[in-house]
Amino acid sequence: MTMKDKREVVMFKFLGLILLVTAPAHAQRYTSPPASVSAVIGGKHISVAYYAPSTHGRQVMGGLVPFGQVWCTGANYATAITSDAALQMGGLKLPKGSFSIWTLPTEKEWTLIVNKQTGQFHLNYDASRDFGRTKMNLKTLPAPVETFRIELRSDGGNKGTLALLWERTEASIPFTVTQ
Repeated sequence: MTMKDKREVVMFKFLGLILLVTAPAHAQRYTSPPASVSAVIGGKHISVAYYAPSTHGRQVMGGLVPFGQVWCTGANYATAITSDAALQMGGLKLPKGSFSIWTLPTEKEWTLIVNKQTGQFHLNYDASRDFGRTKMNLKTLPAPVETFRIELRSDGGNKGTLALLWERTEASIPFTVTQ
């Protein structure tokens, strides 16, 4: 390789770096890393595995997460909840095992959807595989949450809460470990 060729390669790499650094935000690809949470409630292990998108200055509720459409409750692949025991979540009596969770958000209320299928891509929701649906509690958070987060909170004894937090929204549902 001649000296001229080497200079051209260096210049090409330098220009590529400048384009990458100065690319507009909409041209950048955001990643949603894997995340998980687990808790022991009522002596039983419960875990949730999901992908955690971030706001990156975008409008989330009613924008990135459209109102009135089923959302995979995270990104990339369906969020999975696994429990060593049966759970009572709202009007749903879930047997022990693994399920995917989806949500149907609106401005005024959210619905938790528990689906029998797990591992599906986030756009491959199949309502015919639903175990059931139940209403969630909704509240506005005092400070924004940049990266989507799921919490499993112990409420004492065999009671807990599943909470979804993002932007200024918390959607939650209490549950009881029944066996």
